[in-house]
Amino acid sequence: MTVTGRRLTPPGSTQGASALGGADDKPVAVSLAGVSKAYKSGGGQLLALDKVSFSVAPGEFVCLIGASGCGKSTLLNLVAGLDKPTAGQVSTGGHRVGLMFQEPALFPWLTAGKNVELALRARGVPRAERQQRTADLLTVVRLTGFADRRPHELSGGMRQRVAMARALAQDADVLLMDEPFGALDAMTRDLLHDELERICAERTLTVLFVTHNVREAARLGDRVIVLSSRPGRVIEEYQVPRLGPRRIDSAQVAEMAGTLTDRLREEMGRHGN
Repeated sequence: MTVTGRRLTPPGSTQGASALGGADDKPVAVSLAGVSKAYKSGGGQLLALDKVSFSVAPGEFVCLIGASGCGKSTLLNLVAGLDKPTAGQVSTGGHRVGLMFQEPALFPWLTAGKNVELALRARGVPRAERQQRTADLLTVVRLTGFADRRPHELSGGMRQRVAMARALAQDADVLLMDEPFGALDAMTRDLLHDELERICAERTLTVLFVTHNVREAARLGDRVIVLSSRPGRVIEEYQVPRLGPRRIDSAQVAEMAGTLTDRLREEMGRHGN
């Protein structure tokens, strides 16, 4: 496999959005156009994101990587509607968005089933339907029979499965994932990669996935977008060809991971990190 990346136009150029957004007649699930985000810091401003432009097609799995503090989580918050950009536009085209964090963030006093049901209740799903919908969702994430267990009775991987079921309970077309497997051991993470791929294929989900793990990005992504060190700018993207089923230890994944690592080292070295 030959790995190639596409260097993008300099910050401030209007060509970046066109290059990443694709043709106007192509369907888009997520679109960012010239998005910047600044926070007040002391007497001035801290620029977290600077003129970020890209789009994600329906059913596409896009991974975002970059050095710590480059604005990856900020970007997800903007797409989720939890924050507003200082400049530019973010659109999900009317698609319903679900968000998963690194920590499962389950309510400890509720069972796994009730944690999932909470999302259905928030959507106004009638009480008579919620129990069956919850059971169906737990089956999707392979937790049949665990509806009555509380979070402390579940392993870390199982808690993340509950969090995934809760995100799916939002009837999401677009799933935003902020390092959801970062705290798990390697074997559990690899198993959940398989589960995530299966669920995405079954439901035709669009995924925007933040990770620090280059092998994870190479393992899961249809495309990997690299952000610069702060402020975050899109500096390169890589299409990841699918040559049959991927494994975390496959030659294809190792080659792409090596390319991504070299690019990140180059960027971090440029900033003296």
